[in-house]
Amino acid sequence: MASYEGGRGAFSERTVQQSWGARSQARSGTANSSRVCLEEPDGRNDVVRSREKNEYLFTVVAEEADALLLGLRYSPTRLHFLFLSQDPAGAWQTRVTFHSPALMDSEWHTLVLAVSEGSFSLTTDCGLPLDIMADVPFPATLSVRGARFFIGSRKRTKGLFTGLVRQLVLLPGSDATPRLCPCRSAELAVLSIPPVLQGLTGKPEDNEVLKYPYETDMKVTLGSRPPCTKEEDAQFWFDASRKGLFLCVGSEWVSVLAAREKLDYVEEHQSLFTNSETLGIEVFAIPEAGLFVAAANRKTTSAIYKWTDGKFASYQNIRTHQAQSWRHFTIGKKVFLAVANFEPNEKGQEFSVIYKWSQTKLRFTPYQRVPTHSARDWEAFKVAGEHFLAVANHREGDNHNIDSVIYKWNPRTRLFEANQTIATSGAYDWEFFTVGPYSFLAVANAFNGRSTKLHSHLYVWLFGSFQLFQAFLTFGAADWEVFHIGERVFLAVANSHSYDVEMQAHNDSYVVNSVIYELNVTAQTFVKFQEIPTCSALDWEFFSVGEDYFLVVANSFDGNTFSVNSIIYRWQGYEGFVAVHSLPTFGCRDWEAFRTAAGSYLLYSSAKEPRSRVLKLRTG
Repeated sequence: MASYEGGRGAFSERTVQQSWGARSQARSGTANSSRVCLEEPDGRNDVVRSREKNEYLFTVVAEEADALLLGLRYSPTRLHFLFLSQDPAGAWQTRVTFHSPALMDSEWHTLVLAVSEGSFSLTTDCGLPLDIMADVPFPATLSVRGARFFIGSRKRTKGLFTGLVRQLVLLPGSDATPRLCPCRSAELAVLSIPPVLQGLTGKPEDNEVLKYPYETDMKVTLGSRPPCTKEEDAQFWFDASRKGLFLCVGSEWVSVLAAREKLDYVEEHQSLFTNSETLGIEVFAIPEAGLFVAAANRKTTSAIYKWTDGKFASYQNIRTHQAQSWRHFTIGKKVFLAVANFEPNEKGQEFSVIYKWSQTKLRFTPYQRVPTHSARDWEAFKVAGEHFLAVANHREGDNHNIDSVIYKWNPRTRLFEANQTIATSGAYDWEFFTVGPYSFLAVANAFNGRSTKLHSHLYVWLFGSFQLFQAFLTFGAADWEVFHIGERVFLAVANSHSYDVEMQAHNDSYVVNSVIYELNVTAQTFVKFQEIPTCSALDWEFFSVGEDYFLVVANSFDGNTFSVNSIIYRWQGYEGFVAVHSLPTFGCRDWEAFRTAAGSYLLYSSAKEPRSRVLKLRTG
């Protein structure tokens, strides 16, 4: 039932990476004893491939020499215990092989390997042991200086164990079987926590010698949040309601397994005073530099703020001309920030500007000026490996029916060059997104010179350019927001104003429905999913907290006052989006959601006062 092999010569062991997707669970001891549980997956084809291969459950490897000092390896019908033997004549590897019962039968199995000098014993499922006496004894001393312990591999780069090791227990003593197996017919549930690990006393008293280093107090507290003090240090708490596991470190519970977050309420975190009214905001991060927000201010100076000590602090001022929005994007390692200027400069020239981040100055510096006409928005995107920028030109003089332009990055000149023009009417916003292999670009048309009731358009990338895909009837469309919930794709439009020159007395309302559309893959079109009453909506922002999805709308004006509430809607599945939080805002223009190590936040800008607000999402 068992055999062993010993061979002199230069030590060399090479792990064969196994493609079999088995799961295994292990409870084992030191080099003296171990317990291993194996379970076969449902995929039979993988099992067939695995029969010619074997894998390591654990190894101890001398890093510098890449020498395997100790290892436990299994195959479908054998279990191999390997160790390094040395004497003045040299070093060699010894392998003890047990012809074990078939373990790949879709069941968990418990193995105990006991080692004592020349005696090796394997017990499966707490049954009768298989014993072997080897000519080469296990070494009385085995130096592990400079060695590393690997679970499920020979070494990180030498093939990985594709199973699941549930538990590994290392115990001193020549035979740990009596301590790990309560009886010969023990059930797996009984074996899940070895009796030797139950009821441990924890740390010794001052005058008491710790018998075994593995005897630590590993308690898991259930129920409501317990105190986290010195007495609970290094203890676990499992929050069953949120399905989270926490570890007491110092005086705080630190998440070990992510708990389910749930949005409880929203509170003000910071009043961000800006240079003037802010028409748009852009939150972005620069590697090794930090988190920033760019504010598009109505007056001649816009500002960039940096997240410092939990709040945004002034970082850089940039001269702009009634800036409407900012757009952050990268090309390779280059970091850019484009501003949409609505008004001409002092010389009467209409330009929007692309800025580039300087790694030496740690500031944004002017990179390229682009001719625009009352620009409202920039959208950066990538199609077929090429970089593009689309500008929403709102009007030229009194003419709102003008072309907006899509620019393409030229790697040779390192500039954006005009690539395609698209006819728009008072364009307010661009939104790019992809569905499978298809790329889409939606424009929000707000006004054609006579009415806000007009079609906004969705374009699809075909044969090297964007072509019309679908038209939507909108009312002063100011923003598109695309988002995914599972496999479903949604597109929300913010309608701001229902106005018609010829019917002004009967048709002039800021309280209009904004609409959420959903992609019908079968019909290959977006269909109306839900209408939501809004007050001159100017922006939608989609975000998630834990497993919940939300939309927040920027309500700016109800026809009488700019002091109107913006609303957070939560995804309720069949019910669609349902209002759950009402947020007092004043002339709200734009929303941005962002996360830091401290939590989740919302930031909104006001087009009617020089103050934006940072709101913190409190979760429970």
